[in-house]
Amino acid sequence: MFLFIHGFTSSSQSTKAQQLRNWLTLQGRESEWVCPDLPIDPTEAIAMLSEIIEQAPQPPKLVGSSLGGFYATVLAARYNLKAVVINPAVHAGLVLRQAIGPQKSWHSEELMEFTQAHVDSLNAMDLLAPAEPDNIFLMAEKADETLDWQAAGDYYRDCHQLIFRGGNHSFTRFQEVLELIDRF
Repeated sequence: MFLFIHGFTSSSQSTKAQQLRNWLTLQGRESEWVCPDLPIDPTEAIAMLSEIIEQAPQPPKLVGSSLGGFYATVLAARYNLKAVVINPAVHAGLVLRQAIGPQKSWHSEELMEFTQAHVDSLNAMDLLAPAEPDNIFLMAEKADETLDWQAAGDYYRDCHQLIFRGGNHSFTRFQEVLELIDRF
């Protein structure tokens, strides 16, 4: 089972989530795809993801993008799971503190309010370093216009890494690495 964890204000309709779903479907494995639409509240998002993990018939592989990469890192530590983190938000509370205020969903017209309490929740979840580096695979593109790939490279320095030149925050090579993600 793959638990895809989308980024800030994104959804299960994100390009990467759908690419993973389509790739699994072509292999007759669509039932392995799980991607909930997460609330903006980090505490509620982690609770929702934890419930899915705890109810899964077998340990899922986490695939997290951006803020989802942060959540995947937290959950990998909590449940001793493997996680692939794609252009992850490192120290998400620090990264997202400038996002306090109204936020529009990427895939709908829904408006959400991101608050200081949400930033505080992210800061409370933050880990000084990944708990089990062998369980984490960082994938990043250097031309990410949203997050600093070097911060990710430093934070995940003891983990598996694949860092590409070029690209952007959406991680343009996602379809090219799906087999690698599957084998990890």
